[in-house]
Amino acid sequence: MLRVFQSAYHRQNMFCSRFFAVLVITGLVGLSSCSNNDKKIGALYEGPIEIVNNVQIRYSEQGLPKVQMVTPLSMTYSNQNKIFPDTVNINFFDPTGTIITHLRADSGRFDHATNVYIVKGHVKVIKSQTEETLTTSELSWSPVTKKVFTDKPLTVRNTRTSEITKAVGMDAEQDFTRIKFRKATGIYKFSGVP
Repeated sequence: MLRVFQSAYHRQNMFCSRFFAVLVITGLVGLSSCSNNDKKIGALYEGPIEIVNNVQIRYSEQGLPKVQMVTPLSMTYSNQNKIFPDTVNINFFDPTGTIITHLRADSGRFDHATNVYIVKGHVKVIKSQTEETLTTSELSWSPVTKKVFTDKPLTVRNTRTSEITKAVGMDAEQDFTRIKFRKATGIYKFSGVP
């Protein structure tokens, strides 16, 4: 009887030891999976921190409008960069407050580090006074220097004179009153004394 009791006690003791070992292993696996979940929970969010619809940004000097940007959507990120994923329309004003140049692009963004707006896609600039149209794939504008620039190919067509200028790169005043082409070729009409 003592032997049967010892055998039952031994089996119960082995069962307890195995149960305890399984419990310890399960606990360690559980702790291990918790630490992996902690890493997933603490992952850095990289999406927009602010989304604004129907955006209108205006720049003025001494109470007079200079530039107005209108776009359907603006997304601001933690580094203060902004993305304008939809159409961007920009109007440039003369000193009397009249729109003299209109720009339209497929999309745009604002680079906070350089304080520069960049528009991309089918970029079209129309100068109403001189009847000129500039087309390119990308333009940048600095509100600090009040300059517009690009290093991309561009074309300027004057509908009044039929002149065409093709260039790679340009620098201009923000209202496009003066444009300096970097590498240009063109077709021009000259009227002069024979």
